Amino acid sequence: MTFVIDWIWLLLALPVAFGLGWFFSRLDVWQWKLESRHQPRAYFKGLNHLLNGQQDHAVDSFIEAVQNDPDTSELHFTLGNLFRRRGEYDRAVRVHEHLLARADLTSLDRERAQFALAQDYAKAGLLDRAEAAITGTSLGLSKLKTREAQQLLLSIYERGRDWAGAGQMAEQLEMSGAGSYTKRRAHYLCEQQLFEAAMTLSPTSPRAYIELARQHMDAGDFSASHVLLASAASHAPQALPLLAFQLWATAKTDDHKQRSIQTLAAAYAESHSLAVLEALVGAGWQDARIAYAAHLLKEPSLVAASYLIESPETQAALQKACEPLKRYRCAACGFEAKQYFWQCPGCQAWDSYPFKRVEEL
Repeated sequence: MTFVIDWIWLLLALPVAFGLGWFFSRLDVWQWKLESRHQPRAYFKGLNHLLNGQQDHAVDSFIEAVQNDPDTSELHFTLGNLFRRRGEYDRAVRVHEHLLARADLTSLDRERAQFALAQDYAKAGLLDRAEAAITGTSLGLSKLKTREAQQLLLSIYERGRDWAGAGQMAEQLEMSGAGSYTKRRAHYLCEQQLFEAAMTLSPTSPRAYIELARQHMDAGDFSASHVLLASAASHAPQALPLLAFQLWATAKTDDHKQRSIQTLAAAYAESHSLAVLEALVGAGWQDARIAYAAHLLKEPSLVAASYLIESPETQAALQKACEPLKRYRCAACGFEAKQYFWQCPGCQAWDSYPFKRVEEL
């Protein structure tokens, strides 16, 4: 009798156990669906804001997504990059440091987080920490981030004016097949006053000739200065508008004067550069009014027209209006300046200023 009762209870327990198992399994599935439904909603909401250029709203949505799933590394990377782009470098640093503190992070993600942290520090102007974040790890040896890490280090060295370090890094990039850095390396040598080495490295870069010629001119050695400027005109004729005045000013012998006028006249005939014409007029090559009137027939120029106004008051007003046209403009970012820059103060690009002034572009 007891045996029969035990079997009855067992038979009754089996469907109950099956029912409870089914109920709890459905409960887990329902909860998973609820969480997964909420997670993509926050994620795609943030992505939609990001595509619409609404970074502030995107950040809020991604913060919500990260709070719902704190173990998702990709959301952390997205959030950290958004903080950096928005200029909140301290928050970006915290996000990437939090990632690096996780023990379950893969080696690939750990490397990405380390590189992102270096970018945060670099954007914040903490160059020493940015350099340490790269050079203090095995990041530079990675196949994934080798070139990106080197380029970031190059930027750090340039901003810190470590020209020797920048030269070494540019040479490594060039050897790795990242393109030619010869002209940029020549600028680094010029920053270190190593003008002869710069001319040897990049003979067609005019900066070394011009700056060394200026040093000789300041020391009163006009002959050496003129030879260097003539070499610059020969190796880099496109830079003649920049050095035309100095080329004539340093021509103290009859031979130098004759050759200078020939060089400038040939350059003007080819390019119709107003800066070259101004140097020629200063050299007495032609009467100023005739020269500028002839130039207006070739190229419309408000600056040239201002030289033909007879009334002093009108000429002064017109020349003042022409001042913005005499500036140099960066081709990369549009930054304008009265003087010529080899490296743009705005975007830090090298050789981004055309040798012609704004009016002639």
